[in-house]
Amino acid sequence: MPFEVLTPDEMAESDRRAIAAGPFDGFGLMKRAGAAVAALILERFPAAAHVDVLCGPGNNGGDGYVVAELLRLSGVSVAVYGDGPPRDGSDAALAAAKCSLWPEPLAAFVPRPDSIVVDALFGAGLSRDVGDNIRSIVELVGAAGVPVVAVDLPSGVSGETGQVCGAAFRAALTVTFVRSKPGHLLLPGRRLCGELVVADIGVPDAIVASLAATCFENRRELWRNHLPSPSIDAHKYSRGHVAVFSGGASATGAARLSAMAAARIGAGAVTLLSPSEALAANAAHLTSIMLRRADTIEAALAFLEERRPAAIVYGPGLSPDAETGRFLFRLLDRWKNPAPAVVDASALTSLAGGPDLLTAPFGGRAGGLVITPHEGEFARLFPDLSKEKIPSKLERARLAARRIDGVVVYKGPDTVIAAPDGRAAINTNGTPLLATAGSGDVLSGILAGLLAQGMPCFEAACAGVWIHAEAASRFGPGLIAEDLPLALLPVLRDLFAASAPGHVVANK
Repeated sequence: MPFEVLTPDEMAESDRRAIAAGPFDGFGLMKRAGAAVAALILERFPAAAHVDVLCGPGNNGGDGYVVAELLRLSGVSVAVYGDGPPRDGSDAALAAAKCSLWPEPLAAFVPRPDSIVVDALFGAGLSRDVGDNIRSIVELVGAAGVPVVAVDLPSGVSGETGQVCGAAFRAALTVTFVRSKPGHLLLPGRRLCGELVVADIGVPDAIVASLAATCFENRRELWRNHLPSPSIDAHKYSRGHVAVFSGGASATGAARLSAMAAARIGAGAVTLLSPSEALAANAAHLTSIMLRRADTIEAALAFLEERRPAAIVYGPGLSPDAETGRFLFRLLDRWKNPAPAVVDASALTSLAGGPDLLTAPFGGRAGGLVITPHEGEFARLFPDLSKEKIPSKLERARLAARRIDGVVVYKGPDTVIAAPDGRAAINTNGTPLLATAGSGDVLSGILAGLLAQGMPCFEAACAGVWIHAEAASRFGPGLIAEDLPLALLPVLRDLFAASAPGHVVANK
């Protein structure tokens, strides 16, 4: 299943290229789009007594006229309401002319309690706030509580950012075409789409591939070929050694969660670097995880140079004060052969106090860098990349990744993973079950464990985010962070089984 995510501009370009290549012209593609929507309405709402189709003046409205005519021919009671006539000579005007139903003015529309509303007012390209007339319709439909089927995207949602442009419909079903758009996957757009169906209207995959899209839905196909699998002659250090820095005596649990997750995801060895005051607490809770005293930067560097871990985790359970950031700065500056670093939690808060720390030691690091900020940490780290200035979470993540020359895992229910080369993935299997203390520490360990086994930073981050969420969803209600490392096992078994010859697993 294709997993590229196209911006509205990329989607328009794919239409142009498909029309130029044939066999369908613009009206042909419009007919196929309308047919896909009509078929889904008949399938999902077979008992609907009436359908109201709201058509805008552009191509989205043209799709709506096709839908209305096909439903009429199927014996459905249909009414059409237009927000102005289509432009003369356009595909939408041709669709309106071929529709046997005369459109009433949109202002005359009042939803019936037994109706289905087809929203074909605006497509994914909306970039301005809707007018008061559309806002009133949105409020009327919302108050009536009737099901809405959105053509391409619920009107009022930006296909670029997922943000609401003044007001937007809440759809029960959204039918888009060729590929999903960022607005389908980013919040609040994702929440307003309801069930999302991506319909094939005849645009070849080769046309989409020619666009060289750099945004993807975070699905297994994106990273599964990079997932590490131990060779027959593997030993514990060839499978990757992870070093996790522990907090003080009263804050050791977070690092242990990271360490156990790194081990469960497949790292062959994991060492917890602990201050003296926390040695006893850590030793009392560790069995397979190794423990090393590291009170000073010299002790930490001695370990790194001697044992050469393949990845480190820095941040969970550490103090959020400025010294934590300075320690990391000096460590990375003096580490001769740096490995990938996952920086999370208190370290991000510490780094926010000194923005230079995010560029000087990290930019161009051979080892690689992954940071995992949630919304609050991101705002502190990159105050100039605010929602108010840059509405798109996708764009904010990309700018941050370019700035630090590393991978940014911008966490949330719509986690965005961005690489400094412009690639980005939007995660869609997130679950509110992960809204529990310590789950982020587990994610850091998963990421480090995958990096230690040789996965490239972007693919490791995408895989880690997906696996983390999948494990939580399968575990179900009652999940706490301590459950997550063990909950990884069935997910990993399925992933490795799916890569075996002849085995097929349905897409998630």
